[in-house]
Amino acid sequence: MAPGVLIDDNMSRDSLQLEETSDNIDKVNVLKDQLKQQQQEGWDSASRFDTEKDKSKFRQYTEACDRVKNFYLEQHTKQTVAYNLKARHAFRFQKRDEMTIWEAIEKLNTLIDESDPDTELSQIQHLLQSAEAIRRDGKPRWMQLTGLIHDLGKLLYFYGSEGQWDVVGDTFPVGCAFDEKSIIYPGSFSLNPDTKDPVYSSKYGIYSPGCGLDNVMLSWGHDEYLYHVVKDQSLLPDEALAMIRYHSFYPWHKEGGYREFMNEHDETMLEAVRAFNPYDLYSKSDGLPDVEELKPYYLELIDEFFPQKVIRW
Repeated sequence: MAPGVLIDDNMSRDSLQLEETSDNIDKVNVLKDQLKQQQQEGWDSASRFDTEKDKSKFRQYTEACDRVKNFYLEQHTKQTVAYNLKARHAFRFQKRDEMTIWEAIEKLNTLIDESDPDTELSQIQHLLQSAEAIRRDGKPRWMQLTGLIHDLGKLLYFYGSEGQWDVVGDTFPVGCAFDEKSIIYPGSFSLNPDTKDPVYSSKYGIYSPGCGLDNVMLSWGHDEYLYHVVKDQSLLPDEALAMIRYHSFYPWHKEGGYREFMNEHDETMLEAVRAFNPYDLYSKSDGLPDVEELKPYYLELIDEFFPQKVIRW
């Protein structure tokens, strides 16, 4: 289905199931998260909003439900080079909706309109939680906006995805050997046909050492989709684009995998992603934001970094 065609969520998509899967995936990653203290004040300084939280309450591997395991088995089987080339071709050439950032937030809020099982928040409130946590810590305006929009790529679920497996979940490179030491649920790639390909299954695959992650094809999902949406339609800096593109790339920013493809630029981007990660994982338990009170501030932020206002999704 063309990315510009909206799927009827009542007929074809279970939006609550998507959010339940997404929440369970987050719970698995929270346990893995080992926050590293940053030394500098600025976007890369250590987060302060979460210092009083008991992070052990968010997630235990042993409590990960079968749905998460089954989800990753499907994702790891179907995320192939062939599928990723097809998804990017569809994104580039097929008709896409046009709307403002706030309209996109409202659309996501409408499509996934039930609350998070743990926080009882709407999508808008969850996005504002992340943004407000970043704002309270005195981070730059562009990082506040990044917190607001970082999950808007979930619109992909209603714009031509094939299921949940190509929308949410941890991301990883395709076109080279899967690093099962750093990817969740080792052994779950056995049915992926790329593991039988002599090139795609080799260590470097279609890439070369030090080629830079900008030249590596990451598994298609809400991170990669949103990155491609905003990179040419916004004034967001490289750090913001990295936070969007890599925030689910846990095999890299948490487990240390795939460093062989990094260049000097990626080292800086890695610190940016690590600085952003706690605001993605731990802000869900914060207080209830007042949408109408905060809306004018964030509309101003949106206009600052999206001067053309209406963008193609």
